[in-house]
Amino acid sequence: MRIEDYALIGDMQSAALVGRDGSIDWLCLPRFDSPSCFGALLGDADHGQWWIGPAGAGRPAAARRRYRGDTLVLESEWDLPGGTVRVIDFMPPRQANPDVVRIVEGVSGAVEMSTELRVRFDYGRVVPWVRRHDGHLHAIGGPDSVWLRSPVPLHSRGYAHHGSFRVSAGERLAFVFTWHPSHEPRPTEIDPFEQLTETEALWTDWADRCTHTGPWRDAVVRSLITLKALTYSPTGGIVAAPTTSLPEDLGGVRNWDYRYCWLRDATMILDALIGSGYLQEAADWRAWLLRAIAGRAEDLQIMYGVAGERRLPETELDWLPGYEDSRPVRIGNGAVNQLQLDVYGEVSNSLYLARASGLSPDNRAWTIQRKLIDYLEAHWDEPDEGLWEVRGPRRHFTHSKVMCWVALDRVIRAVEEFGRIGPVERWKALRDRIHAEICAKAFDRTRNTFTQSYGSHELDAALLLIPIVGFLPATDPRVIGTIEAIERELMVDGFVLRYPVAKDNDVDGLPGGEGAFLACSFWLAEARAMVGRRDEAVELFERLLSLRNDVGLLAEEYDPRYGRLVGNFPQAFSHVPLIHVARALG
Repeated sequence: MRIEDYALIGDMQSAALVGRDGSIDWLCLPRFDSPSCFGALLGDADHGQWWIGPAGAGRPAAARRRYRGDTLVLESEWDLPGGTVRVIDFMPPRQANPDVVRIVEGVSGAVEMSTELRVRFDYGRVVPWVRRHDGHLHAIGGPDSVWLRSPVPLHSRGYAHHGSFRVSAGERLAFVFTWHPSHEPRPTEIDPFEQLTETEALWTDWADRCTHTGPWRDAVVRSLITLKALTYSPTGGIVAAPTTSLPEDLGGVRNWDYRYCWLRDATMILDALIGSGYLQEAADWRAWLLRAIAGRAEDLQIMYGVAGERRLPETELDWLPGYEDSRPVRIGNGAVNQLQLDVYGEVSNSLYLARASGLSPDNRAWTIQRKLIDYLEAHWDEPDEGLWEVRGPRRHFTHSKVMCWVALDRVIRAVEEFGRIGPVERWKALRDRIHAEICAKAFDRTRNTFTQSYGSHELDAALLLIPIVGFLPATDPRVIGTIEAIERELMVDGFVLRYPVAKDNDVDGLPGGEGAFLACSFWLAEARAMVGRRDEAVELFERLLSLRNDVGLLAEEYDPRYGRLVGNFPQAFSHVPLIHVARALG
């Protein structure tokens, strides 16, 4: 299926993707970054899948689907000659162990249904040993163990279990899939119908706390729910996406693991949560951030695991063919070892926003921030890999230098606005020096635009952040010129590319192209609004909203060549700027 044919369910520790045909094709347990037990998304049914749908030839797509109000409870409905049937999918807030609940509900008439379960542990590599116990299925393989409570008999065939049944109007049949460590006893059974009520109430109550009241409230709330679903609740960390290796270029090699927490997202996520009234979530995210980055300033990474893990070695899974033959499939992320100076600015800005929002003071935060600034003072003028984690040569990326300026600007403001103690005059001198150097070395006077790196000709969509982070006012002619240059040179079919990707461009060191990065297009909409081009900003924003799938979710990119979403899904870095633009246009 297309990436946009999937919907998300989750329990704020892991998540599953459910296709329009009623198949769960992706689920990693017990955490977002654990090995999958359903991995058909990156292969086929033999790599793990759980399907429930109408019996008969083929697997028809649901006639319609939706989330129940402002929740993460998914409803899919099929209209058939014998009647209408509904499947309700959700993951209850976790108790001792993760559960996936699927309730088949007769809406009208009587419908013949089927189910097929193929459990495959370790990203589709391990076919488990399955036995029956008290009428339920128990699958075990290495450290993993799952139980399926089924209201209908299931029969083994071809390393899968199949069942057929009829559901009539008013009838409800509940299937419950539960994971636990294989060395532990069977978990206590949950009541699926009781959990449905509680799960729906939990999400509804949480969404009701949103303070956004603008014209795009529905889109904002759905994006906030998505961010909440991508939160690892035990620690407060927020993953970039629940998937790995969904390609940025269909059939290509730009396939990365996004099941980790990026510091680049820190400022934008914190601002989105605070601006929408979710101060506790913002506080949890700040606490995760401080734990993750604690240690020597020179050891700061661009990303961490959901509990703050630092070692995320990149490995290729050669037994998986990849989504639409996009190889290799990768787990872990080698970019963890890159030098990206922009993260110092993102951390500093995050901590400034936390103070400005009124979150309870944390003296440890200022101590850590001081150490980071000490390191930055000695290393800001080095080349790095930049925001986009390029795998080409290091450069003096303009965005990285701008964020070094942001790092100093925010600690200066912390001293001036909140009474923090620090060498503010020294910081001001360096802030001014960095500002002057960027304007001298990163600005192309002939084209009236900032460029991707010092002395380069290429553009970069991250330059749109210059007015957003306050480096220059939106009215500055250099800002206006940069926006216009990006509109001329980096737009395809009305959407913004991150940077030029061509055979003669060695910036990222990778073959192939990619789609339009959705965050960049949202940045353009916000920048247009800031320079007074509101009508154009609204037009672009509305067009971006139209790219969401039928349940309001966005991937990382949109490929105009195919008219499809591409990249990992759903993507926090797409939903966060959506919230920002809605607020800016409010």
